[in-house]
Amino acid sequence: MKTPKRIEPLIQDGLVDEVMRQLMSGKEAKVYVVRCGNEIRCAKVYKEADQRSFRQSVDYTEGRKVKNSRRARAMEKGTKYGRKAQEEAWQSAEVDALYRLAAAGVRVPTPYNFLEGVLLMELVTGADGSAAPRLNDLALTPELAREYHRFLIIQVVRMLCAGIVHGDLSEFNILLGSDGPVIIDLPQAVDAASNNNACKMLERDVNNLATYFGRFAPELLATDYGIEIWTLYQGGKLHPESMLTGYFERNEKPADLVSVMREINDTLKEEEARQLYRQQQLERKKMSGI
Repeated sequence: MKTPKRIEPLIQDGLVDEVMRQLMSGKEAKVYVVRCGNEIRCAKVYKEADQRSFRQSVDYTEGRKVKNSRRARAMEKGTKYGRKAQEEAWQSAEVDALYRLAAAGVRVPTPYNFLEGVLLMELVTGADGSAAPRLNDLALTPELAREYHRFLIIQVVRMLCAGIVHGDLSEFNILLGSDGPVIIDLPQAVDAASNNNACKMLERDVNNLATYFGRFAPELLATDYGIEIWTLYQGGKLHPESMLTGYFERNEKPADLVSVMREINDTLKEEEARQLYRQQQLERKKMSGI
């Protein structure tokens, strides 16, 4: 097939020898099957911002650090340069996440190179050697649903131990490779320590898994792994081999608003008293200096 313009730099640099076919077109990128020497890989070509249906949100980008201060200021102001820098940061977030997660033992596609907005990575294949299907395209037995759900919960734990929350995990971005489920699509991944929405996103990711696999094994719908995992993480007790129950006793007792307001009022009165005391001390000093 004709080489897409965005992949031409990779061919010129000798990273890709041939574009074989388009694999898919998603909300944020097009993916092509490419030949690199004797290996078959895939090239993810990110779409421009005005062509994506998935929009960057402050919920996802909160806490992401930009080392270059000039780039950071331009991104804040929304200048042309800033928008370009923001696009590059959005794309490189997936690359960074893939390397971190692969090093942590999470089953994600192996990344190879990132050049000119194109990510070159492993082509995940199924048992028959062809491109792996998405979970959404499969019908599972209850036994397989339980097995895959258990495996993916372990992956979520490993991700969080590496400081990352996927942020958009569902059956639509999990492939079934020859060696089991593989998590894909990570440009919206968030930093668990610096993003205030990380807990909410982790719970949503885990609930999405329960909802999907619960179609085939209904008992999974009653599990509550998300808050259990996050509570262990917050307490510094989460590790890749953590034993999870899938159940968590939530405190549903309503807050005692009267007591809360009383404490707030008491605090305000104490602060007023301190301010009055400081003012009186200041006036005495002035009087003594006269």
